[in-house]
Amino acid sequence: MSLRAISPLDGRYADKVAPLRDYLSEWALIKYRALVQLRWLRAMSAHPGITHVRAFTADEQALLTKMEADFDQAAAERVKAIEAHINHDSKAVEYYLREQLEATSLADMAGSLHFACTSADINNLAYGLMFRGAMRSVWQPAARGLLDSLADLARSTAHAPMLARTHGQAATPTSLGKEIAVFVYRLRRQLRQIEAQEYLGKFNGAVGAYNAHCVAYPDIDWLALSQEFVQGLGLTHNPLTTQIEAHDYLAELAQALMRFNTALLDLCRDMWSYISLGTFRQQVVARETGSSTMPHKVNPIDFENAEANLGVSNALFAHLAEKLPISRLQRDLSDSSALRNFGVAIAHSYLALMNVRRGLGKLEVDSAALAADLDDAWQLLAEAVQTVMRKHHLPEAYEQLKALTRGQQITRESLHAFIRTLALPDEEKQKLLQLTPTTYLGLADRLVALALEEPTD
Repeated sequence: MSLRAISPLDGRYADKVAPLRDYLSEWALIKYRALVQLRWLRAMSAHPGITHVRAFTADEQALLTKMEADFDQAAAERVKAIEAHINHDSKAVEYYLREQLEATSLADMAGSLHFACTSADINNLAYGLMFRGAMRSVWQPAARGLLDSLADLARSTAHAPMLARTHGQAATPTSLGKEIAVFVYRLRRQLRQIEAQEYLGKFNGAVGAYNAHCVAYPDIDWLALSQEFVQGLGLTHNPLTTQIEAHDYLAELAQALMRFNTALLDLCRDMWSYISLGTFRQQVVARETGSSTMPHKVNPIDFENAEANLGVSNALFAHLAEKLPISRLQRDLSDSSALRNFGVAIAHSYLALMNVRRGLGKLEVDSAALAADLDDAWQLLAEAVQTVMRKHHLPEAYEQLKALTRGQQITRESLHAFIRTLALPDEEKQKLLQLTPTTYLGLADRLVALALEEPTD
């Protein structure tokens, strides 16, 4: 961690977001640019119609594999040194690779690295590989881990009756597990969409029409070769672009992540409120300090930190989703700087995931507090009583219960006295008399089970 870092991702939170560095750093961008160039050289070597690139020996193939695998800090620093001299980041990667190849048996092929390419061909594929790797190898497993923790909490509290609050006021009882299960369901649905996201790539030259390609080799099916190359990298081929891939898929990914972030932020605020209300106690870590002046405090800092990072992530994603799909005519350079911040938005979201999971791990349910909330909440059964009255066509059902309960202190005895006056069948009357605030939970148990079922499709 550098104390002089401007971004907290590279300063205060550097260790926490470290798993993303292999995919979203400047080093990663340089590495994936090099990988794409080397893979293109191999693809040309394997294509019989591209005659100026000869077939490579097994040793030469192994050499290229080693160049990809061994790309390290020193390699990236050499690329940056070249960039400082020529002032072109993508071309600097090509020049670096040419230096490396010229010292090997592939020296005669060094000049073919960038054949029929524009920088956008290399960059869009590099970014696609970076973002796919970051999401599938780091962010998505973290999201799955968080959902597992949340599902465990829902499962363990499925039978914990709780006073609900609508408009901040006492409302029909629920179970704590059911309320947590709502977020499990919401977040899993968004995660499925994120996991199904395509990562597109194009490889078609200066304006997307294979102009130079067709002049050099008019008999090659360039559209098929481009598709084969892009798909060979594990990306989805985009056949129709300008000089740049349109970034529509990145807007889709940004918007899907925004929806996940928003549901998670909603969870953070609810957990904060439950802690404030005493539903949860937080485990005390003896060495930690909660407040600089109030020694008793145990603050819900994990959920507060997550809320802040989710806000930053969504602000970035909102701009990127709006900006990236727009480019003047066949291209402008405004997407270049914007793309460099896509990983920042992912990192803030990832940091929030880790904070929420850590916060969940510190929680203990205060069963006594839950019970106390419901002990004197007999007025909450007014909904049930008036609904049964409606079923049996008793007059002014809602109005009678409103007069009895609104703004009134209702006890078990006063509610039961009212129920006994009603012209209801004995079976219905007994059912209402046996009802308590802790048993008035509807289908909460079944809803928890429903939310915890993993979809099979």
